[in-house]
Amino acid sequence: MSPDPVNIPTLESAIIEEAREEARQILADAQAQVQDIRQQAQAQADAERDAILQRAQEETKALREHTVAAAQLEAQALKLKRREQLLQRVFTDARQQLASVSQWPDYEQIVRRLVREAVEHLSADEALVRAAAGAQQVLDDKTLADLGRESGVHLRAGEPLAHSTGVVLETLDGHRRLDNTLETRLDRMQETLRTAVYHILMEETP
Repeated sequence: MSPDPVNIPTLESAIIEEAREEARQILADAQAQVQDIRQQAQAQADAERDAILQRAQEETKALREHTVAAAQLEAQALKLKRREQLLQRVFTDARQQLASVSQWPDYEQIVRRLVREAVEHLSADEALVRAAAGAQQVLDDKTLADLGRESGVHLRAGEPLAHSTGVVLETLDGHRRLDNTLETRLDRMQETLRTAVYHILMEETP
């Protein structure tokens, strides 16, 4: 029995349809891949955009904080500068007013106390007392003798001071010297007085 004759047109149609189906599948796969690539690209672009925005926000915050910090430092510097100017003016005025000490009613007691303190800290058996012009009038020979008997130290008048207010004591050999002028005392006290003076100034400043 001979085989059935091959139906060529039917076979061709089947092959063509199969090829079309395969082509459609390939196209569908390609479109799916393209969609995946687009989605991945979009996701990457969104991530990069978010990262850029995040960096921009962080840089903006850092810049703002830096600007605020810089402004605070500048304000603090201006405050300190103003404080120094006020303190300098107060101490300058105080030094200028020292020249009028000789007109104070208790000036003689002040000079005597300055000599007593200087004698105590100099620790010498004999000393020269150098005094400003106003103090020299107080420290005559009798007063020096009285102060010497009180302290047990022989005191003699030395060369007058040209520009200071108060007294300076020196040993006879000049090796030791104690400056107890009001200007020097103010210099020594200035650091400890700064805070108290500034608080007073701030309370008085409107």
